[in-house]
Amino acid sequence: MNFQLKPGMLLGAATAATQIEGGDTNNNWYDWYRRGYIKDNADPSVATEHFRRWREDLDLMSDMGLQCYRMGVEWSRVEPEEGRFDQAAIARYREELQALVDRGIRPLLTLHHFSNPMWLEKKGAFAVSDNITYFLRFVRKMVEGVGDLVSEYLTINEPNVYAFNGYLTGSWPPGRRNPLEAARVLTNLTAAHIEAYGLIRKTRLQMGFRDTRVSFANHLRAFAPKDPKNPLHCFWAGRAEELFQGNLTRAMCTGRTAFPIGKHPAIVPGRYCDFHAVNYYARSTISGPADGVAQGAAVNDLGWEIYPQGIVEVCRKAYGVLPRPIYITENGTCDNADRFRARYIAEHLEALCASDLPVERYYHWCFCDNWEWVEGNSARFGLVHVDYETQERTVKDSGAFYRELIAQGGVSGELYERCCGGSYPTNGEGNG
Repeated sequence: MNFQLKPGMLLGAATAATQIEGGDTNNNWYDWYRRGYIKDNADPSVATEHFRRWREDLDLMSDMGLQCYRMGVEWSRVEPEEGRFDQAAIARYREELQALVDRGIRPLLTLHHFSNPMWLEKKGAFAVSDNITYFLRFVRKMVEGVGDLVSEYLTINEPNVYAFNGYLTGSWPPGRRNPLEAARVLTNLTAAHIEAYGLIRKTRLQMGFRDTRVSFANHLRAFAPKDPKNPLHCFWAGRAEELFQGNLTRAMCTGRTAFPIGKHPAIVPGRYCDFHAVNYYARSTISGPADGVAQGAAVNDLGWEIYPQGIVEVCRKAYGVLPRPIYITENGTCDNADRFRARYIAEHLEALCASDLPVERYYHWCFCDNWEWVEGNSARFGLVHVDYETQERTVKDSGAFYRELIAQGGVSGELYERCCGGSYPTNGEGNG
């Protein structure tokens, strides 16, 4: 393997506030932990203690040569009670953003990443259309507070995952299992994004800034029929792709709706995406109305298929909906022993750089091991190892590889041979 990054392409890492900050017990995910739904009973109010160790983490990012960083804010910190905004919390986020800028690391700010304040959760969160107003009020406060430091924003992270896990399977808060409610949540999230898109751009324009870019983080999977010659497998693969991501992509980017996205006054035809923010991890192999993994496929420690070419496939489809620059806002793998992460990064970047797509950013998920939602601390995705007993940070071998990759502006044959020899596990049984 030997390739160079695309001209002007920036490399960095991503995190989410709830997964790293610690110190907050006022959100729906702490409540989910308190109710006993985290697999290893790990406490999100500890996480990696980033809220007080952020300077140490930013120094590590700088030492690793990161050029950009996607970070989130915890809504429940900023607005701990309905209508009461904590200016100290906004100032704390502002301090961190300023420190990033001072280090030459370009910030991308996520405004909603799965986590709701408990006061909003009790009001029905995004299952209730009227609650969009609260989200927009929060968005305005944050942009007014830090808009001079941040020109790039993500309104909402992975609306399909939020709705699917929280309102269809019930595996995430609030633990609902209602397809009609899940569709309503997707509709309201689409409306919330469209309204926030215009609000962010308008607010920064009023502040005197014209360089604003806004999008939403779009979880995209590659879908494939288990048997490409079987019409039913092909039908179900196509249906799964449309229901999980295709219709949502069109609705949130262009305002054109189809089931499961319903009608809402804010959802009208337009352009609501300044760049495609793609979160890509895996391929699903489909033979019926359920998810699956191909037999014998390379998989990570959570059993997700590792399929590097899929990152190009999903980006090409998103670009076909609306031609815009592409940011890979999440791409990474659960590799608890750090055996194959470097290879995973190299193969996905190689696929992107060999394509003709306008890929401008790559944010590895994630910067450090973190609290991985219902998996708790049991699933490690980081370039930096975290000892959860001592909170000591140690750059992994894959993190050292990433540092060299950034410094070289690509992957040489020598770097690949030295760092990327790890072999992938395989899915011996298959359930596609």
